[in-house]
Amino acid sequence: MSDIIISAADVKQLRDQTGAGMMDCKKALVEAKGDFEKAVEYLRKKGQKVSDKRADREANEGVVIASLSDDNKRGVVIKLGSETDFVAKNENFINLTQKIAEHALKLWPADLDQLLDSNFEGVVLRDKILETVAAIGEKIQLSNFEKVEAPLVVSYIHMGNKAGVLLGMNLDNDDFIEVGRNLAMQVAAMRPISLDKDGINSTIIEKEIEIGKEQARREGKPEAMLDKIALGKLNKFYKENTLLNQVYVKDGKLSVTEYLKSANKDLKVTEFKHVKLG
Repeated sequence: MSDIIISAADVKQLRDQTGAGMMDCKKALVEAKGDFEKAVEYLRKKGQKVSDKRADREANEGVVIASLSDDNKRGVVIKLGSETDFVAKNENFINLTQKIAEHALKLWPADLDQLLDSNFEGVVLRDKILETVAAIGEKIQLSNFEKVEAPLVVSYIHMGNKAGVLLGMNLDNDDFIEVGRNLAMQVAAMRPISLDKDGINSTIIEKEIEIGKEQARREGKPEAMLDKIALGKLNKFYKENTLLNQVYVKDGKLSVTEYLKSANKDLKVTEFKHVKLG
């Protein structure tokens, strides 16, 4: 191995492709006896070892990025998680997340697994992430991928890439982009779990009813009144946790539904996706 001459140009080329440190790249090329592809594989295996070793670590930091098509009819939002805020603020890490989002928008995969298995800059995206793990030395995880397709899609990135929202609307009119962005901000701030009550899982509803009954029971309410009281509390739950029934935060006098109608009587939100760190 000591007789192998590794040029600075080869080290730089490997570093540019993988993002690994100069010494790691040189070592990889030495181990691979100058074979560039084997050196890349060496770094991926190193990344896998780091990933396996740190599998129990939490990747609660990171970056959330959204990307929209030029015609505003499609949008994606992804989360690339890291262990530390230091990595999340790294320009190369943010740029990688942006590139993955743009790739996902173009590819329009069915789900996260299809995205991870796709060809990204000449390599499988899973392998690219392993290269990044090897370069950074901590757990990196592409853990969230959401997409929205509608006549009009808007996005909002909250708190320095710590949360992102996609929101679809039924009318294709640039005049409504601001309305959509306001509601995307509402989603980020108020964190509704569904568009309306029809979108809430029945198990959640049953749980809220039981909670309402138990609260009323502890307050000494008669058993015959428990169902009625629980339903009243459930309606409050809907108002607080479904977007269309929430109070519009920029105008406490309107609900979100009323705000939509004030913009156009036919304007509706078709769906939203909210991705956040943690």
